[in-house]
Amino acid sequence: MLWRDGAITPGTTAPLDHTDRGLTLGDGLFDTALALSGRVAFADAHIARLVASAESLGIPAEPERIRAAMRALAAQGERLAIRTTLTRGSGPRGLKPPEDPRPTLFATAAPSTRAVAFAPLRLWPTAIARNDTSPASRLKTLGYGDAVLAAREAASAGFDEALFCNTRGHVACAGTGNLFALFGTTLVTPPLDDGVLAGIVRAEILFELAAGCGLRAEERSLSLSEFLGADAVFLTNSLRLLAPVTAIGDTAFPGAGHPAVANLMAALRARVARSCGVAADLVA
Repeated sequence: MLWRDGAITPGTTAPLDHTDRGLTLGDGLFDTALALSGRVAFADAHIARLVASAESLGIPAEPERIRAAMRALAAQGERLAIRTTLTRGSGPRGLKPPEDPRPTLFATAAPSTRAVAFAPLRLWPTAIARNDTSPASRLKTLGYGDAVLAAREAASAGFDEALFCNTRGHVACAGTGNLFALFGTTLVTPPLDDGVLAGIVRAEILFELAAGCGLRAEERSLSLSEFLGADAVFLTNSLRLLAPVTAIGDTAFPGAGHPAVANLMAALRARVARSCGVAADLVA
C-alpha cells in the first residue's frame, strides 16, 4: 500500500513527475522501518536520521509529515515493513540542484514475516569497494547500484548477502546492514568514517544493549583478515534485527550458537517489543 499527500491507496501506483530527481539522478533518501501492531519500532530515531540526512543534502524535510506517513501505514497491518522515500523533487536538466526544491515524500508498506528476524546469514566478500571518501556512503541515499551488483554476485556464489570493504581495505558493512565482530568480551563495529551508515539497530546494540550483556562495545577499523579472526559475527538492520553470520566466504562462525550473540538477540527482541508495546514473542 502507498501513502502519498496524506492519503493511503491500495497498491503502489501513483502519478510521478518523470523529471523527479529521485528518479533521474537518485537524488534522495529512504528509510526502512519495522511496524508491529500499529507502532513503528524506534520511530523517533528513524525520523531523526531521515531529517538529519535530508538537511545534509539540502533537501527540506518535515518531521511531522514523515511521522504521519509512518503512523498511517503502520495502522494498516500487524507486521509491516515501511519504506519512506524523500526526493529533492523535480528540476531542470543537469546536476545542479534547484535553488528552491519542492521535495517529493511518499511511503509504502509491505508485509514482513517473523522468519526474517534473527535468521542466520552467509556473507560473500565482494571485490566492489565501499567509497568511504563520499559523504553519501554514510547516508541512506537512493543510489544503490553497487549494492545491487554485489547482491547479484553474492547470490551467484550461493551466499545471502555481500560484505563490503572500503577503499582502504577496512571492513565497512554488508549490502543491507551494519556488521559487528566479537573478540572475547569486546564487540567491535566499523566507525562511520569507514563508509558506514548510522544504522538504527546498530545504535541500539552499540549504546544501549552491549553493556547490559557484559560486552565492551567500540567502533574500530578492522581489515578483512582481522574480521575473519572474530569469535562471532552478526549483521543488524531494521527488519532482520540481528542476523547471526554463519560464514564469510570459506570461514565458518558459530552464529546464534555463541552465547553472547544469543544474549544480544534476546535483549534486542525485548527492546523492540517495548518500543512497539507488544509481547516479545510477536517480534520473532
